[in-house]
Amino acid sequence: MTKSIIEIAGTIQSIRDMHFVTERDRNLMAQLSRLFKVTNGKLTHEPVRFTAGTETHGITFIEGSGGGKSTAIAEVLSNFEPLVCNPETDKPRYLDVKVESPATLRSLGVSMLLKLGGDKVSDRAKVYDIWGLVRHRLQITGTTLVWLDEAHDMFRGTLSSETDNMFKMLKSLMQGEHPVVLLLSGTERLSRITQIDPQVNRRFNKIRPRPLAFGTDNKRLVGLVTKCAERADLEVSLQDDQINRLIYASRYRFGRCIETTIHAIECALMDDVETLTIEHFELAWGQQEGCEIKENVFAAENWMGIELEDEDGDIFLKERDKAINKNKSRKKKAA
Repeated sequence: MTKSIIEIAGTIQSIRDMHFVTERDRNLMAQLSRLFKVTNGKLTHEPVRFTAGTETHGITFIEGSGGGKSTAIAEVLSNFEPLVCNPETDKPRYLDVKVESPATLRSLGVSMLLKLGGDKVSDRAKVYDIWGLVRHRLQITGTTLVWLDEAHDMFRGTLSSETDNMFKMLKSLMQGEHPVVLLLSGTERLSRITQIDPQVNRRFNKIRPRPLAFGTDNKRLVGLVTKCAERADLEVSLQDDQINRLIYASRYRFGRCIETTIHAIECALMDDVETLTIEHFELAWGQQEGCEIKENVFAAENWMGIELEDEDGDIFLKERDKAINKNKSRKKKAA
């Protein structure tokens, strides 16, 4: 039966609401658990203090744009029981802030203060006073974890005074009368910058989800595509080579695979067919990338020869070259 535009939109929304638990979710949950105290056999919201009880530790979650890190972190935090709700405020015990770009110490402090329920900050307020208010609000709201998403935008350059002040601010939030656990998420640039300051770097455990790989992840991705398609009452007709194309087109990132799949399902529903095919991925990806047919990964014969733009291009090229060399090795053995 032909679906209306509104019905299709509703179906797509229901697919977007689905969450697929991966190793990154389990890893983050485990890392969070070790950073909070256990009392009477139960995990609490109180951070563990390291270095003779003087400071907390944190987590850096590093993944390229479109990997799905923000979605995964939000899902894990919403299910991390010790932080889900403070009975005194009826709000979570964690604060999530998306760092604006370009960020300054002042703008970040103001954003956090407003999210913590603080008043509008005067333009004449000193940065030191703003951060004093942030720490005060963190304490009175019982907030014990701060998640800074897109944290790479906190740092303009590797040697600037603003970057140095950002490092000092991070360290100060993890010390004092009410220290908090910090969760920083961002692209590869975040990892390169935090390594500049050894004192900051040692305080953070690193989570770096591995890129998708041909063969290794094909079966899992087929299951993911099939599950999404079932929500739309669609059959699936995809070959193994076509799953490889999906991995490549998604820059080897899980989140991008999901986005492209959902868009392809939408194209199939608009086409009013019963089966999701490679042609729908071709159409969806072409709309996303705005490319000609000869540059479409789902249509071109030599699809691995197509250069894809990527803000974390070094990772993309590394994975592409690895796959090319693996294919060459297989061909030599076959010969």
